[in-house]
Amino acid sequence: MIVTVLYFAQARERVGRSSETLELASEARLRDAVAALRTGRPTLEPLWDHLAIAVDGVLAPPDSILRDGAEIALLPPVSGG
Repeated sequence: MIVTVLYFAQARERVGRSSETLELASEARLRDAVAALRTGRPTLEPLWDHLAIAVDGVLAPPDSILRDGAEIALLPPVSGG
C-alpha cells in the first residue's frame, strides 16, 4: 500500500520537505510506518518522543490499521503566543 506522510514544523525542517509517499505492506499498522520512517529518516530521531501522529486527521495509537492512500501527519509540539 502507499500512504502519504505529511511533515509539519520542526519535522518538515529536519526532512527538508512537507510530504512524501511511503510504501508499506498491505496489512500495515501505524507502528510499521513509524519503524520505516525511523530507519529512513534519521534526522527525525530527536523528535520521536515529542511527536503526535495523526492518521487521516485523527490522532492515532501505534496499533492503528492503515488503509491504502492514508495520510499520516507528524505533528511536533508547537509553542507561541
